[in-house]
Amino acid sequence: MDGTRRIESVLEAAVASVQGRRCPPGLAAAVQHAVFPGGARIRPRLCMAVAGACGNPDSPVADAAGASIELLHCASLVHDDLPCFDDAATRRGRPSVHRAFGERLAVLAGDALIVLAFQTLARGAASAPQHLVPLLETVAAATGMPGGIVAGQAWECEPEVALDVYQQEKTGSLFTAAAVAGAQAVGADGTPWRLFGDRLGEAYQVADDIRDVLAEPEDLGKPCGRDAALHRPSAAQTFGVTGAIDHFRRLVNDSIEAIPACRGSAQLRALILLEAQRLLPEQLTRRAA
Repeated sequence: MDGTRRIESVLEAAVASVQGRRCPPGLAAAVQHAVFPGGARIRPRLCMAVAGACGNPDSPVADAAGASIELLHCASLVHDDLPCFDDAATRRGRPSVHRAFGERLAVLAGDALIVLAFQTLARGAASAPQHLVPLLETVAAATGMPGGIVAGQAWECEPEVALDVYQQEKTGSLFTAAAVAGAQAVGADGTPWRLFGDRLGEAYQVADDIRDVLAEPEDLGKPCGRDAALHRPSAAQTFGVTGAIDHFRRLVNDSIEAIPACRGSAQLRALILLEAQRLLPEQLTRRAA
């Protein structure tokens, strides 16, 4: 089974495990809507790729860790789209959860996904319980405060925030967790992978800032121009679009250079270059001219 199918299988099993007669139908439907069909699944793919680079490409613990991080990402999108934040009408080309199911169920669906993420990680690590504590510490730190996605969202409630702090917490924290957890899941030291995850997460957010300016809503599956409209920090505003594109390319190179020495480093470098092309294809960057 390839990596994409594996992660979808784990996510399907996780969501199915909490549905049934005892679950309110509206909540079950809202959670299903939030997770499927998914986006690029870059965070779990990264987690699995690092596990493979460390010598174990078929680790069920890495699959579970990647799925838990993806569920947290989905939860953050549900909450991010709420009227009190972005008030986004669409996500992934479909109505956002609060538009499809109402604001109350959207809040509860996001909360339920956070809990499900940790349930999924705990169940998946049952075969290697010695790895569970470091994995829980890594994923929890990337979720809460002071430096996780919750803190990143909270910076939008402050009058001022540094761009690098905002990007690291709002987006980069889960990328860092994915890289570190991929190593930890197979018994390797996760610390050398932190810088790689940091740089890749920052590159991803810079690309998102650029696409918010250059892309069309049908390309993204969500509204464009939201950073300027909501006065959020943005690399495109800070550096200009052309400068942000250059910054993105530097970050991609930095992330590749930060890959620790491992048997799968060449495959991982190739994966990052392909992902960079997907994030900012040439036809999009030409619009900056």
